[in-house]
Amino acid sequence: MEEIIQFDKQLLLMVNGSDSVFLDYVVLTLTNAKTWIPLYLSLFYVVVMTHKPNWRDILLILGAAGLCVLLAGTVDDSIVKPLVARWRPTHDPEIGMLVDVVNDYRGGNYGFFSAHASNTFSIALFFSLLMRHRLFVIFMVCWSLINCWTRLYLGVHYPGDITVGLIWGAIVGYSVYRLYCRITIPARYDRKHLYVPMAVLGLSIVYALIRASIMTMA
Repeated sequence: MEEIIQFDKQLLLMVNGSDSVFLDYVVLTLTNAKTWIPLYLSLFYVVVMTHKPNWRDILLILGAAGLCVLLAGTVDDSIVKPLVARWRPTHDPEIGMLVDVVNDYRGGNYGFFSAHASNTFSIALFFSLLMRHRLFVIFMVCWSLINCWTRLYLGVHYPGDITVGLIWGAIVGYSVYRLYCRITIPARYDRKHLYVPMAVLGLSIVYALIRASIMTMA
């Protein structure tokens, strides 16, 4: 176990940070939950357009998405992190001084496991199973992995934190979907509606690049 922990730390130092101020600002934007609010709204749009005027089904899906966040992130932050109490790399007495910190962003004391990884992957998997469109699935998985990469870049999680977060997120997303299927029959989603969140995801990344360019020149 000690060898695994040391490998985890060395792997983090290999992928953490860069010498690019521009990339620093890109990552800070992408790791901010507010950046992805348009994506969440676009997913809500798809649900409404598919199920209207049946608000029971709409609220059921919103409740399922909320359950994903509750089980994936809240359980992690409220129970697992305080219980395991594994230092984030930025606070780790052993390697904390070696971690490339961006704009003094260090996160909370404990980092096992990554709530960013578990939250985003539970949402990505739930909606992927719900909407079942190959390109949409690719976009959603990439969105979750982008969030995971930002946490490594910023040095606030070890690769092991991310891996466990993804596994827990997958368990939560799949379990919530199976629960949803026991309550109701999933609808068929029109492909033209699914292009909206995919476009919003792409535009959100463009926004991060433009914002980083402005901040770099300021």
